[in-house]
Amino acid sequence: MNKLVLVIDDSITVCKIIEVCLRREGYEVKSFPDGIQAMQWFQSEEARIPSLIFVDIGLPKLDGYSVIRQFRAEPAFNQTIFVIISRRDGRLDKLKGRLVGAHTYVTKPFKTAELIAIVQGYLGIPE
Repeated sequence: MNKLVLVIDDSITVCKIIEVCLRREGYEVKSFPDGIQAMQWFQSEEARIPSLIFVDIGLPKLDGYSVIRQFRAEPAFNQTIFVIISRRDGRLDKLKGRLVGAHTYVTKPFKTAELIAIVQGYLGIPE
């Protein structure tokens, strides 16, 4: 089974770009427009723990920091890698990301090659 990558971003375009580039590399990708829907998905039968989650900070309903904090509170996500993707690139934003448990911080606009390199660096190249 391929490694699952979740994308939580309210931009449909960003979700599609990440989905297409990572699927082409052999990863399974699932996207959500906000953290609430992502959390609800984990109540479904098809849900499984992702290897890596991309999270936008500026999400509707619940910001990305809160989303990561809630996932991190669940022991099932101890091995999951969290990567923040955001238009904000201030030191304070990056520090807050580290404090909630994000492994990496990517500033938008990003290059797909950068995202692929991050995913492959953490998860390896799919078989």
